[in-house]
Amino acid sequence: MPSRLRSALSAALIALACLLAPCGALAAWAAYGLADTGVYVTTMAPLSADPNVRDAVADTVGAGIMDEVGDRADVRPMRSAVRPFVQDAVRSFTRTEAFRAAWDAANRVLHDAVLQALRDDREGDVTVDLAPVTAQVKQRLADDHMPLATRIPVEHTAVNVLPAQDLDRLRKGFHVLEVAGFWLPVAAVAFALSGMAIAVRRRRALTATALGTALGGALLGLAVVVGRNLTLADLPEEARRPAAGAVYDALTETLREAAWLLVAIGLGVALTAWLSGRWVHLVRGRRVSPAPVPDPAQPPTRVRA
Repeated sequence: MPSRLRSALSAALIALACLLAPCGALAAWAAYGLADTGVYVTTMAPLSADPNVRDAVADTVGAGIMDEVGDRADVRPMRSAVRPFVQDAVRSFTRTEAFRAAWDAANRVLHDAVLQALRDDREGDVTVDLAPVTAQVKQRLADDHMPLATRIPVEHTAVNVLPAQDLDRLRKGFHVLEVAGFWLPVAAVAFALSGMAIAVRRRRALTATALGTALGGALLGLAVVVGRNLTLADLPEEARRPAAGAVYDALTETLREAAWLLVAIGLGVALTAWLSGRWVHLVRGRRVSPAPVPDPAQPPTRVRA
């Protein structure tokens, strides 16, 4: 194969590998990180201590309890008097070990419900029941001897997580991610090795691959930042943005680490390849010693016959 054709083919394979590297990291994160219930629950667990998340949960649960209280005729006259007690009780509950246990359990139930809906062919909205959390808040109010606490209804309230009309689109995307999460990283490695193998100057090809991988990692990190801004900007309630930002940061922490890892590995390999090239050039220069130059001040030596 001519050298020019080898160089062009090598450059194309290396460019394709550098393009697939960040895409493979993104697909693997979605397929193997977000789709694992244990990993998801472990990732979300620290958020139970985040003040913004606790406030958002307290407002949501408190509003749900007050809506249920408003439906009771015997409690409705004291609605305005009960509201501060309910809010204080809910906020106090979010600082207990019971809330952390309920938080983990709710996230596990939520993730299982979404994952099952994405992998099955069932129809209908994906919902989560908040009755267990309401029951614990009610018990805490009763322990604090709040009037009419025992009359607060604990009903199974279905919170819509995924609407039915979006399930088909999400299922297709999820199946694509499951396939891409495995094959994209494999393809990226295969293209990179092939491009370096057929290259005319393999050290230069290795350097280009490393720098391209580092650039892909930087673009992946930038995409995470842009995605965060777009996600928070789409929220209708500005007060919920700090809590949503905390959740987004927790979910994308592994992805950010993968981006930094690509940058570090790429720059490290590129630097190593450059230093090794300089070292080889220096060693070769020392081996080839120049021929001695005659001194013009000394007369040439005559050879006697």
